[in-house]
Amino acid sequence: MNCRFTDLRHKEVISACDGTRIGFIDDVIVDTKCATVVSIVIFGRPGFFSLVGKCQDYIIPWEKIDLIGEDTVIISCQTPKPVKKPKKSRFGAKF
Repeated sequence: MNCRFTDLRHKEVISACDGTRIGFIDDVIVDTKCATVVSIVIFGRPGFFSLVGKCQDYIIPWEKIDLIGEDTVIISCQTPKPVKKPKKSRFGAKF
C-alpha cells in the first residue's frame, strides 16, 4: 500500500494495548540518508487558552505501528511518554 504524508496527517493514533487515544498525526521524521520514515510525531495540546504554553509532543517509532486504517493508526506499544522540547532563548545567546 502506498500512502502520502497528506493521507497520514490527521489520522487518529490509538494504542492496541490499552485502547488509549493518543492524538492525531501532525508530522513525520524521515531519515534522509536511507529515505525511510523513522517515526511519527503527535504535537502536544495547547495549554490554558493557548496562552500558557502547550503539552509535550509524542514521538512514536515507525516499527511500533501495527495497522494504518482509513481513519486511524493502531500502535503496538502502550501510551508513549511525551518528549520534552528544548527551550529556545527569546533574547539571543546567553553570555
